[in-house]
Amino acid sequence: MALGLLYEASTKGIDPRRVVEAQIVPIDSDVESLVAGVADRVQEIDSLIERFATGWSIDRMPAIDVLVLRLAIYELLARPDVPTAVVLDEAVELAKTFSTDDSGRFVNGVLASVAKDPHVRGQ
Repeated sequence: MALGLLYEASTKGIDPRRVVEAQIVPIDSDVESLVAGVADRVQEIDSLIERFATGWSIDRMPAIDVLVLRLAIYELLARPDVPTAVVLDEAVELAKTFSTDDSGRFVNGVLASVAKDPHVRGQ
């Protein structure tokens, strides 16, 4: 659900929190927290993506890959209660399901590098 809301915001070019507010059916508080967290820290998250996606700029990445990375990196930064392996597994599955054939490997590689950075996990 969070990925879908972030995707809608991205395609409309609006703040993801506005997409959440516009929903007719109430959004689960965990989903709302994820979307708001990504929105609040998008510059920090994008900086990490650029740093660890060697040879790739965000503009060259498939939109879904960027959004999956943003969600997962936000969880790595702000949700120490979620095990790293779970964050990576869920992100890879989202990328494989909703993006290109190579996206699962790409997302896994970027996230594995981000997760190893001592300044990221539990910050």
